[in-house]
This record gives sequence, structure tokens and C-alpha cells, in this order.
Amino acid sequence: MRTTTDFSPLYRSFIGFDHLAGLIDKASRADKQSSYPPYNVELLAEDQYRITMAIAGFAEQELDIESKQDTLIVTGTKAGNDNHKERRFLHQGIADRNFERKFQLGEHVKVIGAFIEHGLLSIDLEREIPEALKPRKIAINGKSLLQQNKVIDKS
Repeated sequence: MRTTTDFSPLYRSFIGFDHLAGLIDKASRADKQSSYPPYNVELLAEDQYRITMAIAGFAEQELDIESKQDTLIVTGTKAGNDNHKERRFLHQGIADRNFERKFQLGEHVKVIGAFIEHGLLSIDLEREIPEALKPRKIAINGKSLLQQNKVIDKS
């Protein structure tokens, strides 16, 4: 059973945040995403993040990392291995299957790079806020700059 939340009271005081309702709705959907492979999301600094995934048994060539439209998609595709069929396991605790893991990225979050070390895939991310969106001080001049521009335009 899925319940929806009415965000309309928030729209009165939070201007421009209407897209958050869509993000929250998308996150609360019952999409069945596998828990494999396990992963961590780590905050390294104020605007730096790292996703670390346990990918034991995967070679670098079997992994694909793609970033598109604020979504990070990590795919692992095991190459067909004929000698795997000949192996007989008494216990198989190491998963040997393909996977696709999707992460929703926040605004202005970019993938910086990725590396593999000790069976762990690490993906570094950073939030790069454009200069136009950074806070700036507004000087109080005493006169309207709009009125000064109209006087200049008339002469």
C-alpha cells in the first residue's frame, strides 16, 4: 500500500522547491532494486562524496559507469566463462551475477573519477555550484539603479 503526501502547504513558504516533491515521490516508490552489490556513501568534505561498492570477482573491463541526467548508473556484466560450469561448489557465498545499481544525484553533483582497490569500486563525486548560483552581497547604494538607467536613456 502506497500513500502519497500532500506538499501544497509547503509551497506557500518554500518558493522553487516544488521539484522536491517529485524527488521524494520517486524515492518512496516501491521499485525493487536489488541489494547487490553492497555499497557505502561517504561524505568526504562539505561538497565531496564517495560511493564505495563491494564488487569482488569483477574485472575492470566488466564494469561500466555512466552519468546521465542526474543519475549515476553502475553496471557489472560478467563475461561468459565456460570453466565456471565445470566448477562444483560445496558452498557459494560470493555472488557471481550481473548487476545494475542506480543512484540519484543532486543538482550540480558531478562524477570526478573512479578506481578499484582490494575488490572495492570507489566513485568520487563533487558538488560544483556555478558562480551565478553562489551567494553574493548586495550593496545598499541609497538610490535606485533602475531610476539612474532611465535618466541616462532619456539623454
